[in-house]
Parts: sequence; C-alpha cells; structure tokens
Amino acid sequence: MGRAHLTAVPASLAAHPLGTFRPAQAKHTYAHPAAEVARLHERGLLHRLADGYYVVVPRDMVGRRWMPGLETAAAGIASAIYDPDSIIVMGVSAARLYGAIPRALATATVAVPAQHRPIPLSDRAAVVQFVKRNTHELDAERHDTELGSTLVTTPEQTILDLAHRPKLGGAEVDVPSAVAALYERSDKDRLQVLAAEQRRIASLRRAETWTRR
Repeated sequence: MGRAHLTAVPASLAAHPLGTFRPAQAKHTYAHPAAEVARLHERGLLHRLADGYYVVVPRDMVGRRWMPGLETAAAGIASAIYDPDSIIVMGVSAARLYGAIPRALATATVAVPAQHRPIPLSDRAAVVQFVKRNTHELDAERHDTELGSTLVTTPEQTILDLAHRPKLGGAEVDVPSAVAALYERSDKDRLQVLAAEQRRIASLRRAETWTRR
C-alpha cells in the first residue's frame, strides 16, 4: 500500500464546500491543524491551490497528477472565505463553465459580497479575482463541477456582465464570441427584464451588436 493511502482525510474536511478549506478551518478536527494539513498534503491527499488554501484530492485521483479546473478552484477558494451561497462564478469564468470560451484562461472572476485582494494560485500561473457585488441580486443557478456544485451567473446575467465590463478577467478578445454563443441559448425575455432591472440596457445593446457579426 502506498504512502498516500496510509491516512484518510477526515470527513469534516471533505465536507467543506467543493472540498476546499484553510488550515484554520481544521481547528475543530485537529489540535495542531497546520501540521496535520501539511502531513496530508505531503501524502498526496490534499492539493494546495494557493498559499493557505487546500482542496481534498478526489479518491480516484490520489497518487496521480491532478488539479481542479481554474473556475472550480476559484469557487472553492471563494467558498472558503465567504458563505458559499454568497459567492457566484461570473464573467469570463461563467462563460468558460458554459463552454462559451473554449481556451483556458489565466484569471478567474468570482462575485463576492465584500472586497478581497486577488489571490495568485500556487499550482499554476493564474489568479483569482474577486468582484464586490450584491450577489443576492444577481441572476444565478447551480452548476456542477468536478468537486460539487457552485453558483454561477445564468447565461443571461453573464451576457450583461461581459458586455458591461468586457476587459474584466483579461480575456476581452474572447468576449464578443462568448456573448454570441450565450445569446443563442438565452431567454430573450428574461434578458430584457434583467437589463431593465439592473440598468444595463446599454450593455444589452452592445451585446446585441456582437450577435449580429
């Protein structure tokens, strides 16, 4: 039996949203959480996403090279900082999860209720960018990831967000085609209502010009 299988990850750690947590959140499990988390990481049962943020490695991936997708990692980190029901994957990251941006990106964008500095990842050249918003007013839905479900802005909300701030996330070149792809699958009546409620009519008009190219 390999070393990675000698110690199991406690259920209390695996129960964190998207299996992601900070060592301090393991204080109810371990008397010395930092040391125990480091031990689990060394044995390949935890994957370090960023300085101070770990995710439980899926059982079938233990002993193999593995890391979650950028958007999933970002949602996990955000869920370790805030109430998981108050964080929403948005913008280019939502477009990525919907398949509207095929290429991998170097920035993930997550809507959160309070400002937070960007967090660079340690397992890849990428960064999680937090965007302060009233997340309870955003149109969002549950989306399944490889680590569980998380809230993601709906296609309609994503269209408005991308058109409003196309440079957010550093993928401006991909935004017009992403909006066009999302527009095809969106509810046009819902899109109009959201644009009016959120005062994003100008953003909707910009988005519509991209769908006609």
